[in-house]
This record gives sequence, C-alpha cells and structure tokens, in this order.
Amino acid sequence: MAEQSVFAPGTERGDLVPGVSTIEGSITDALVLKNGNLFFVSQSDASVPLARGHGFGLYYQDCRFLNGYELTISGRKPEVLIHTAEAGFMATLGLSNPDLNFDGHVVPKHAVEMRWERVVSADELTLSDTLLVRNLTTEPVEFSLEFRFEAAFEDIFAIRGLFEGKRGTCHKPEWRGDTLYFRYAGADKLDRVLAIQFEPSPNEKLAKGAGYRIQLDARGLHETKVTLKVSTSERPDCAFPSPAEHASQKAGGLRRWFENTAEVHSSSRILSRVMDRSLRDLGLLRSTLDGGAGYFAAGVPWFVALFGRDSIITALQTLAYDCSIAEQTIRLLARYQGTKLNGYREEEPGKILHELRVGEMARLGEIPHTPYYGTVDATPLWLVLVGKHSVWTGETRLFEELRPQIDAALNWMEQYGDVDRDGYVEYSCKIEKGLANQGWKDSGDGIVNADGSLAEPPIALVEVQGYVYEAKIEMAKLFRRCGEVERAAELERSAQTLREHF
Repeated sequence: MAEQSVFAPGTERGDLVPGVSTIEGSITDALVLKNGNLFFVSQSDASVPLARGHGFGLYYQDCRFLNGYELTISGRKPEVLIHTAEAGFMATLGLSNPDLNFDGHVVPKHAVEMRWERVVSADELTLSDTLLVRNLTTEPVEFSLEFRFEAAFEDIFAIRGLFEGKRGTCHKPEWRGDTLYFRYAGADKLDRVLAIQFEPSPNEKLAKGAGYRIQLDARGLHETKVTLKVSTSERPDCAFPSPAEHASQKAGGLRRWFENTAEVHSSSRILSRVMDRSLRDLGLLRSTLDGGAGYFAAGVPWFVALFGRDSIITALQTLAYDCSIAEQTIRLLARYQGTKLNGYREEEPGKILHELRVGEMARLGEIPHTPYYGTVDATPLWLVLVGKHSVWTGETRLFEELRPQIDAALNWMEQYGDVDRDGYVEYSCKIEKGLANQGWKDSGDGIVNADGSLAEPPIALVEVQGYVYEAKIEMAKLFRRCGEVERAAELERSAQTLREHF
C-alpha cells in the first residue's frame, strides 16, 4: 500500500508507456481545487513544497505555473487545525501558531488564530488567498509572515517523467509595485506569466516572495490578500479582480455548476448528501475547450484533458442530470475525429480520439497527443452516446447534423477496427511511445492470458465487442426513426451476427 503522505516520484514504474517511467504516489490527503481549466493541488496544510520532485502546484493548459508556495509565521510552519474544500473551487483552513520567538518577542503556542480562505476562479484565472490572523490573547503580540514561491512553468508530461522536451527561458522574477512577476518564454513561442499581487504592501519584497511584520493589539486582527494570476500571450493579462468581484466569484462559482443540473430530492439525508457531493465532484471535473465547449475531464491532476473514453462514459452516466454537456462532448469529439492515416498519432479516418493535450510539448509536436488516437473503445462509445442522447432528449437533431461523422465512425469499426476480418474489433500499438494497451485497462501489464502471461497484439477486448454491438443497435434505431429502414436493418443484422459469433 502506498504511503498516504507521498505525492512525488520516489519510486517509478513503467506501466503507461513501454520503456518509460511514471510517477507513483498518493494524493489521499491533498487539497484539490478546480474551476474550469485552472486547478490547484496542495498538501493538506495548503502549501506546495519549495523543493523539486513532487506533483503539487497550480496548473493551467497542461503547464504547472506554480511549483512552490509556502507560508511561514516567524520562520515556522503554522499548524493545521481543520480544513475543508467541499465546494470544489474554494477551501477554508483553520490554522494556529507554534511557539514563536520573533526578534525577542515570544508568542506562545495557539496565541494566534489564522483563517486561510482560498478561491480558484476560472473567469479571472486567479487563485485568491485571504489570510486573517487574530490575536487570541489579552496582550499585544508581534511576529512575521513570510510567503515564498517557485515557478518553473513545466509541461505536465515532463513532471510525470514520461517525456523530456525542449525548454524555453525562465526570466528572473521582478517586482512592479506590489506585484511579483514570474515569466517564462516558451520554446513554443508562447509567453506564460504568473503575477502575484499582495495587499497591503509587504514590508519586505524578497526575490521570490514577500514578508510582513505583524503587530497586533489584544484581540487584534490583520488581513492579508495574495492573488496569483496566470496568463499567456494567447490570453493576455488583465486587471486583478476587485474585492467585490472576489466575493461574487465565491457566490457564483458553485451556482454555475448546478444551473443546468436536475435536482435530486430524497427523504434519506445520507442519499441526499451522497448525491450532492457526487454532483459537486462532477462539477469539479467540468472543463472547457475551443471557446467554451464543456466536457468532463478524466481526473486531477494528471488527466485534466479531453479523453475519449472517460469523457464519453461520464457524459453517458450523467444524461439524466444534464444532457447539455453530453451534446458538447459529442460535438467536441466529432470536431477532432480522425480524417486520415497518421501513424505517429495512430490516427485513422473515422476514429475518435483518446487524448488531447494543449501544452508546450504538444504545441512543439514532441508528443503525439495533438490529439492522440490510441484507443479501441472511444469510437463505438461515441456512437452509443449519440444514441442515448437522442433517447433522453427525444431529438434526432444531433444525428442528422453529424451524419458524415457517424458514417465515418461506423466505417472505422468495419474497415480499421477489424483489420484481420475475424468479426471482432481489436487493437495493436503502432508507435514506440504509444499505449501498449488501448482499452480501459491501459497499463502495460493490464491484459493477460489465462496462464498469466502478457497478451500479444492484436487484442480483442470482450467489453469492446459489447460496445460495438450496442453502437450498432443504437444507430439502427436512429436510422429507422429517420426513415432509413434498409440501413437500420443492415446494422441490426451486423449486430446480430456479432452476438451469435461471440
């Protein structure tokens, strides 16, 4: 069993890509905040280690903008008493001080209460921290607060140890007024900037941080605001949010997640809480692409991207609650459907993608995920989603609009999916750095024979044949509804043949 406190490449194993290692560890105790495409993963005390060799940080578009963020009080880490991140985009922590001695000023343990509130905004691309410190004693206290940061602007594939790519230039951090700027000129010709604004003005402006000298009267209060804003030359920096805008982010963030979702009411408080938390977690995974089209990402932190299989299955399982994201997912995947033979990306005409990345390495063409098509099940599952969406909405609109893509997907199953013409859809990895296994169990040793030996390609997975069968049945229903009886009968016969052969 993995250590619960570890989230670093301490030990490595080569299971995702042949000959390439991947990070092993647990984020069981991590605080995870996400809003749209911006997400932040921290330790349970809300910090990100300044040392290298971990996966915590602030991420946007497959780049870790921030890889170190530590708060100390008179040089010591505060003690965490309680924390919650139930809302998904916001966290609140209750902390307290250890025994302190600041320039001869002794502050006993737990004399200072610290309330740390953190909000992630998708609209502003900000991580907004508000730190309220309160003197709980009847005597004045004096101490310091130090904020320290690291920003290396690493591609997510480099962090995971999967690939090594070209690097651009990290410029020396610089202060402009009360804002500290970290800037990276990418090898992909894209500038990435992390701007950190402090309010009030810090007493000490450090090379990679800031310091405050705090003096509190008996029962006194002090508030510090730290706002981290990411930007790129594709989406230039804009003004920091005002306090009123910051408050509206908190009020509106969760509401936007639920505005199109069916309500669930139950006499069971347990069931109601489970459903509420489940929908909140799904809201956490909602991401956007191509100007706002929504989809469910596969998971934080490594898989915040459009994945064919994962995004489709989640959209299928949530049709009863929100049909709109299923439609957006269908359209997104149709937009990136394969149109030609491309061995590097394992692209084939009609094939639905496995994974789409937009980071520096993808933009440079150093990885095939632009998109990468190494999946055997996304194409039939996409057809199933089209069919089930029609069942839930009662419409054939999408089917009619996407007929060329649907015909191409059906043809892929027959022409490219079943290369050896044995009646089953199978796969074999075509590139050295591709996925050896291309179903839901995609680790290198995920598919074994009855005797325990590794299965050799081509491999026909049992569940994929079920997806193909259901895809043909769902498409037959839609063809019949649209008056194409002969095409419907042809698909039904093909599905029945597969069933009997199986």
